Amino acid sequence: MKWLALHIDTSPAGLEPVENMLISLGIDSFAVEDEADFHQFLEQNKQYWDYVDEELDRSMSGKCRVTFYAGESDQGFAQVAAVRMAMAELKKAHPDYAPLLMTVDGIEDADWENNWKAFYKPMEIGERLIVVPDWEQAETGDRVELRLNPGLAFGTGSHATTRLCLTALEKHVEKGMRVLDLGCGSGILSIASLLLGAESAFACDIDEKAVDIAYENAALNGVGRDRYTVRAGDVLSDKRLRREMGDGYDIVAANIVSDVIIALAPEAGRWMKPEGWFLCSGIIDDRAAEVRQVLEENGFAVAEEGQSEGWFGFLCRRGG
Repeated sequence: MKWLALHIDTSPAGLEPVENMLISLGIDSFAVEDEADFHQFLEQNKQYWDYVDEELDRSMSGKCRVTFYAGESDQGFAQVAAVRMAMAELKKAHPDYAPLLMTVDGIEDADWENNWKAFYKPMEIGERLIVVPDWEQAETGDRVELRLNPGLAFGTGSHATTRLCLTALEKHVEKGMRVLDLGCGSGILSIASLLLGAESAFACDIDEKAVDIAYENAALNGVGRDRYTVRAGDVLSDKRLRREMGDGYDIVAANIVSDVIIALAPEAGRWMKPEGWFLCSGIIDDRAAEVRQVLEENGFAVAEEGQSEGWFGFLCRRGG
């Protein structure tokens, strides 16, 4: 069997989380290259040499890399596809782990881009939705079909936090609503809202690539830019973005991370109608109580709480 060598480059802060991610996916054999460990090793063993090759020293500069191996087979490609999706989620949740890039030795890029897709299949979510990869065909029955090509953006529908949000949206989106999608990634939440009956949606993400990806996914679903606006920027600090975004939304959705939701809590109410919903997810279980307390301190009442695979989502309204 041929083997693929896969290298994940991250930051010092991301090394341990990447290792834990691989272990959670059943990959417990990997090699770690870390500049800090390299220099610690040199210092602790300096009695054995008095010269270190400059090229070797340069090659380790800034390096935080985890390498693992997968067979060039259906099982191997399935494993790598799972890592790819988990990495997208990790990158979304923790920008400080950047670059979080994976390179592959032993296979052409075009083959890799096609092979991972074989393991991303249609997913029924909640009672009404089915997420279908653009390259797949599926029997949708009475379900609302959402076609998606996530590219390198977060939001395939496979992660528990995304499913929690989609399940809440299918229950609460009504015809004519306006939806605000913060940290939109692939656009999955805002596009789903439009397919479920919302009149319009505004989406934004700090990653500029998300703009093109979300617009492309909207086009796959017949959603035009007359109903859907996507912008790049930080809604907490970008005044021009906030002016364009406006307010008066029926639903504000934020499938991000706990720290960002905490930062959004004092602001979200300004963008909502008085009777609007604030849907937030991406909250790991050991921070759920903290996030809930901050939401309540900022005038929100949690109307619904969702849990899945160690993640929480809250659907909130102001007051009450």
